[in-house]
Amino acid sequence: MAIKDLQLAAKTAVDGFLSGINRSTIKGPGLEFSQYRSYQPGEDLRWLDWKMYARSDRYYIRESEVETSISLRLVVDASGSMNHEDGGIKKIGYARYLAASLAYLAHKQGDAVGLYVCQEGNLFSLAARPEHQHMAHLYYQLEKIEAGGKFTDPVHYKNLFAAARRREIVIFISDLYERAGELQSFLDQLAAYKHEVIVFHLLARNEQELDFKGYTALQDLETGEVIKTDPGQIRKEYQQQLTGYLAALRMRMLDKGIFYRLISLDQPLDGALRDFLNQRTKLKT
Repeated sequence: MAIKDLQLAAKTAVDGFLSGINRSTIKGPGLEFSQYRSYQPGEDLRWLDWKMYARSDRYYIRESEVETSISLRLVVDASGSMNHEDGGIKKIGYARYLAASLAYLAHKQGDAVGLYVCQEGNLFSLAARPEHQHMAHLYYQLEKIEAGGKFTDPVHYKNLFAAARRREIVIFISDLYERAGELQSFLDQLAAYKHEVIVFHLLARNEQELDFKGYTALQDLETGEVIKTDPGQIRKEYQQQLTGYLAALRMRMLDKGIFYRLISLDQPLDGALRDFLNQRTKLKT
């Protein structure tokens, strides 16, 4: 977070994470030799190795390792609750760095990356593309994000993801704050389109522990509503209800086939990057 240049921060985080990790590959007709295997009737004759046939009088297929690409859509919740802060870090700031790092990692893997920013009355969209110039535009748009208002109205996103011709990875970065089930409805639609959906749920440590010493009131960052309370008196009951809510949320995501991970703002990005690589490999195979 100390690095202000978003692209440089993403490169630093990802390159450090990738140290010692090889690129994901699958076997098939490509450029880098992997192994030979016996020819099976009906297979494409173009991949026969005729030099091996000349030496052994037997047919062999030359398998190689090839890179595969996917399409990644990064969806960032930019509603007002993402302005919540803990330890000098806002949720929207963490979301920027997380999205930038995931975009850099995906681009490094040869994937097309798109960006979608959800905010009241609007849905900014940047279609997924693999070009280097496109990534510069994506980082620029990430740096411009300012949280405010409520979540995007359904009219702006109901048909957004239906046009994809193949399954994609959709990563939703949000604190999942909602008042009328609007985010769950959004995720239900994504799951219905059979995309591989990953949800990174951002929660600050002071939210999880209700650590607001000296405060006598809490304000809703989206509606402005103020609730007078004593955090010390309600902390135990609050944490019990939060535990129940998170358990129910995980089960709901599991039932919908959505990959879910809770991330605290004081945690490094490594876990999220590893989750993306795992789901990327799953989608390819």
